[in-house]
Amino acid sequence: MKRLGENNRCCAIVVAAGSSSRMKCSGSKIWIPLSGVPAIVRTLFAFERAQTIDGVVVVCRAGDTQAMERLKLEYSLEKLCRVVPGAGTRQASVACGVAAAPQDCAYLAIHDGARPLIRPELIDRVVRDARRHGASSLAIPARDTIKRADAQGFVVETPPRDQLWSVQTPQVFLRELYESALRAAREEYTDDCQLIEQTGGRVHLCEGSPENAKLTTPEDILFAEAVLRGREDDLK
Repeated sequence: MKRLGENNRCCAIVVAAGSSSRMKCSGSKIWIPLSGVPAIVRTLFAFERAQTIDGVVVVCRAGDTQAMERLKLEYSLEKLCRVVPGAGTRQASVACGVAAAPQDCAYLAIHDGARPLIRPELIDRVVRDARRHGASSLAIPARDTIKRADAQGFVVETPPRDQLWSVQTPQVFLRELYESALRAAREEYTDDCQLIEQTGGRVHLCEGSPENAKLTTPEDILFAEAVLRGREDDLK
């Protein structure tokens, strides 16, 4: 395995192959316009501007690949190097993206395509953190008290809030570490950090931003539009 710092090149894997069922829209939510620009374009433009990102692979629905390819020219996305169709699960879709990533990239920054409010400086922060620790994820401290309940809905315990974080993306990993964990996986995980955890690896948490929210329901569109009204530089 490469030593930390030996090769700092990083490829982003932007995963945009989900079903969008909770958004209640006819197509994929990545095409929903936010202040007149498709959500996926806002996601990709942040990676275009990030200093630590050397290339971008988009994993999308098979029916979206041609439209995604056209974005490269329409929005001058110079770092977008591959567009590949996803698979049956998120984990399998990420694996498709990893296989398509340039071999000279030692780090992988895996990001939800439906997080269009990510800022370039946050991407750079978590990539640099991964260079130090081998694995890092953006996260924000839990703001609400969290309860763990049993199957009947009764409270079992109240974990200390100062130990709880809401995990975001990008999640960035030394490529060899991630590929090894992917090969060892025996089940489907809800995020990529769990792949590293299940092999006994450690993931460092790097503070993100409450703005870096995922588009999941129609209410999230209203939030995203409100955030964008306060920004002036997203597409400059």
